[in-house]
Amino acid sequence: QVQLVESGGGLVQAGGSLRLSCAASGRTFSSYAMGWFRQAPGKEREFVAAIGWSGFNVYYADSVNGRFTISRDNTKNTVYLQMNSLKPEDTAVYYCAADLSPSDRPRSKIYEYDYWGQGTQVTVSS
Repeated sequence: QVQLVESGGGLVQAGGSLRLSCAASGRTFSSYAMGWFRQAPGKEREFVAAIGWSGFNVYYADSVNGRFTISRDNTKNTVYLQMNSLKPEDTAVYYCAADLSPSDRPRSKIYEYDYWGQGTQVTVSS
């Protein structure tokens, strides 16, 4: 069992920055990969970024590559998503998720993730 709690969402102007955090508990955090997904109103949930359990391997959706950075601190059981140069189209509920497979390779499919947080709202105004 893994519990995930996101924080750091809010309202920001286009071009601004936000940092999301996701605190994990319940299993050894350094043993599983983590991902961030988002869901805008009326749209399907989509992959944003993922990081392997070691922190060395990362993977980004094309839409955020170069603007967002995923990282993790295994001593704090927390994964982060630094979001820079935000655009109105980044507006969504952002979810963190845990992938309990033993591989250090970050993955991007929703069905590959075993546990989900409750989400945090990010709104980017134009």
